[in-house]
Amino acid sequence: MAVNRSIEESIMDFVRRHSGDCGAPEALAGDASMRRYFRVHTPAGRYIVCLDATLAEAPAAGHQFMLVHSLLERHGVPVPGIVATDPELGLLLLDDLGDTLLEDRFPGLSPDDAEKLYAEILEILAKIQSIPPDSSPVPFGRSFDMEKLMFEFDFFTEHAVKNYFSFRAPESFFRDLRGEFVKISEALQRPEFFVLNHRDFHSRNIMLSGGKPFVIDFQDARMGLPQYDLASLLRDSYLRLDEALYARLAERYFLLARERAVHAMSRGDFDRLFDLSAFQRNVKAVGTFAYQSRVLGRRRYEPNIESTLSYLGAYAARHGELSRAYALVGECTGGAA
Repeated sequence: MAVNRSIEESIMDFVRRHSGDCGAPEALAGDASMRRYFRVHTPAGRYIVCLDATLAEAPAAGHQFMLVHSLLERHGVPVPGIVATDPELGLLLLDDLGDTLLEDRFPGLSPDDAEKLYAEILEILAKIQSIPPDSSPVPFGRSFDMEKLMFEFDFFTEHAVKNYFSFRAPESFFRDLRGEFVKISEALQRPEFFVLNHRDFHSRNIMLSGGKPFVIDFQDARMGLPQYDLASLLRDSYLRLDEALYARLAERYFLLARERAVHAMSRGDFDRLFDLSAFQRNVKAVGTFAYQSRVLGRRRYEPNIESTLSYLGAYAARHGELSRAYALVGECTGGAA
């Protein structure tokens, strides 16, 4: 992938100042992030350079990536090491964890090895969610409150329903749809249960290096129900688990998180909030995929739209409070849900 000449020169100069001579940076394909990533080779080894324009907008000590990275690292969460930063240029020099994502590795694993790997990842999740909150606005001053959840639902309506699916209906339909989304968001407003969440804890944000899982793309961490990150992992848009494995992993997490005092819910309450969280999370993801496809021209996300919508029916079948929302979503997505 070609690299803009001025960006290439800035990266090479940055790397030389901190790690010695290097060759031309290699642009890496990113996910749905606005950040850009490059691989560089130096006599000391390979590194990843992250180009993040927001780094120039805030001092390193107040930048959300740096703040969350420091928090996770202090609490033993495996994250890539930071070698150097240049806030003025918006550059970060990071340890190179390789190219293997959980999404890539999973299909080649035996059932036992796959379950063992997910068990390690659930341990990491419980470790993140066990971090005690403090007065820091990032990440503890942010949460999945009504405003955030409804922003994500509205984003879905705008970019998936109206743009991607080109659905047209009287305004009364959209009022009904939004009303159902409000009910779901209100049900998820249980701040007494809120813990720290990664926010995008799925198979494209878990890398495997040396056979061990590492967490990336964590800068948007915020407070929310423990079910939110669990739903991101077990009802993943990119990697679908068979139901038997899903059930074992859900049970494992439920017991592990209770043992670590992440939650003290009954199984019935926990499962209800999981399904409501998963419904909201999946709908949000479809909005993101539609935006990536139609607005940013990244058509590679389109196959994930139908597969993500296909999760919704099971949640509605278990919880009547989701049935109306499910029916309306199905109608405006042409029956894809």
